[in-house]
Amino acid sequence: MNNAQDKAPGESGLYNRIAVLRAERGSSRQELADAMDVNYQTVGFLERGDYGPSLKLALGLAEYFGLPVEGVFSMRPLRALSEQVYGAKAARSTSAIEPDMEAEA
Repeated sequence: MNNAQDKAPGESGLYNRIAVLRAERGSSRQELADAMDVNYQTVGFLERGDYGPSLKLALGLAEYFGLPVEGVFSMRPLRALSEQVYGAKAARSTSAIEPDMEAEA
């Protein structure tokens, strides 16, 4: 369990990507809470897995992030988004720039 995505899900028994998705969008907990009409502390509890959302809140969060609900929540550890999108090999790649690019410049 060396990956942050693999940590225990907390009391709710759910894994989620709320913190990652919120950070990608540059949203604060308060902004997300306001959009969901919940207290900002609820967002923190959700992110830590200490609170299981209602179906209405889970669907609202999925809509907010523009993802299916299973893209935000899971009963199993979630793989890194980069691994899901680009594949395991690409996610482990250490260089995003091809070696010959510098020689062409």
